[in-house]
Formats: sequence, structure tokens, C-alpha cells
Amino acid sequence: MPVFVKKLLTWGFVAFLIYFVAFRPDGAAQMFRAIGAALIAMFQGFGDFLTSLMT
Repeated sequence: MPVFVKKLLTWGFVAFLIYFVAFRPDGAAQMFRAIGAALIAMFQGFGDFLTSLMT
């Protein structure tokens, strides 16, 4: 993918994120909570896997 397209998509995503947080803060907070919960569950599952390998 050309560098210009990557830059354009990155700045578009940043602009959308700022717009989303500014005009829909409740929705943005719920989305970040859901992402955080998914990451925690993923890492906890990975930790459980490693623990069961060691025992």
C-alpha cells in the first residue's frame, strides 16, 4: 500500500476517533471498556494456558 494511502487512512481514523469521543462520549466509553475487557480476557486466557503447561 502506498505511503500516502496509509497516512490518509491513519489521519482519517484519528479524526473519526476524536469526533466519536467528542460527540458520543458514552458510546466511546462503552467501546473502550469492551476493548479493555476483551484484552484482559485474552491475556488471562493466555496466562491460564501457560499456568496449565507448567503444572
